[in-house]
Amino acid sequence: MKAFLILEDGTVFEGRHFGAVRDVVSEIVFNTSMAGYLEVLTDPSYAGQAVCMTYPLIGNYGVCLEDMESERPWPDALIVREAARVPSNFRCDLSLQKFMEQYGVPGIEGIDTRALTKLLREKGTMNGMLTTNEAYVLDEILPQLHAYTCGKVVEKVTCKEKYVLPGARSLEDNGPVSGSSVFRREDYEAAKAGDLSKREKRPSLVRELNGSGLRIALLDVGAKRNIGASLAARGCEVTVYPATTPAGEILAAQPDGIMLSNGPGDPKECGSIIQEIRKLYDSEVPIFAICLGHQLMALATGADTYKLKYGHRGGNHPVKDLATGRVYISSQNHGYAVDPKTLDPEIAEEAFVNVNDGTNEGLRYKGKNIFTVQFHPEACPGPQDSGYLFDRFIENIRTGQTNRA
Repeated sequence: MKAFLILEDGTVFEGRHFGAVRDVVSEIVFNTSMAGYLEVLTDPSYAGQAVCMTYPLIGNYGVCLEDMESERPWPDALIVREAARVPSNFRCDLSLQKFMEQYGVPGIEGIDTRALTKLLREKGTMNGMLTTNEAYVLDEILPQLHAYTCGKVVEKVTCKEKYVLPGARSLEDNGPVSGSSVFRREDYEAAKAGDLSKREKRPSLVRELNGSGLRIALLDVGAKRNIGASLAARGCEVTVYPATTPAGEILAAQPDGIMLSNGPGDPKECGSIIQEIRKLYDSEVPIFAICLGHQLMALATGADTYKLKYGHRGGNHPVKDLATGRVYISSQNHGYAVDPKTLDPEIAEEAFVNVNDGTNEGLRYKGKNIFTVQFHPEACPGPQDSGYLFDRFIENIRTGQTNRA
């Protein structure tokens, strides 16, 4: 079946349809990761967007359900050069085609993804429509594309009620490092039926349980599963809260530390959440924030954010630690950034910058036990270079406890 990708500048790409059969209007973005397409598809940060994968062959190892970063895929559509129809991997549970059909995600293959990516880099991120209607009328579609906005998507992706991830109790606890709530092969039938609540939960294995006994509150504004898993794997008990949870409720639980997660959309649309984060900032509880959480903390303390031309999405972005001069390769997925020129020097200072374009990648808050990063230390997919930041967070909590003793 033919499929068409129509961009708001009037450009049309013709290819072949795969996945679910439905038309969508979305923001078109690209990701340069060579692997990890399932983690990309199940990353809540992609809600309201259609993802173009720049690597030419996607789906060759199928779908391994235990690698999912949330309960379901979130992108509106997937755009690839070639979708593998016959996956080959001993861990494979089902093909990418069947996975996308099951969850209603349409796709287009056979287009020049390199040309699309170069166009987005030149003109910036654009809205687009994916359709199988060969009789489309361009003049009718373009106004729809210009009018489209992602809207407030955090409320869509956050958990509906709080839940607890128990910390690993010993180094003998078994389980993959990709998540503390993961799928086993026998969970496929439950997943196929749309009931993902029956999966069996297992803690992850890490080198050192340096967070044993610590209780962490994770504010879910679109959290990838591996953020909570990275803390639970280090021995922390993690309570995950919906994005709309009042700060008072979180602080009343007296957590040892607070984690602000990644998430989708324009951070400035999270007005009420920003107000609650300001209250968390005013407390004395140590805080670590990632991606959208990093942007929300900056907005809560008076700084500004802006939209990048085409964003940072991939697993090979170099970031520099300004304190040590060391460069780390990071996994990233964001379309907005903090404007360092708007920082109050009495409140925060830059801690990390992007080596490629100089944009802000992290902040250190003065007089507070708070640090935030724009990139993803939990990776999945991506390098593990910056995973030490979870240990730094735990060390900061321990240091604060010692100083108060």
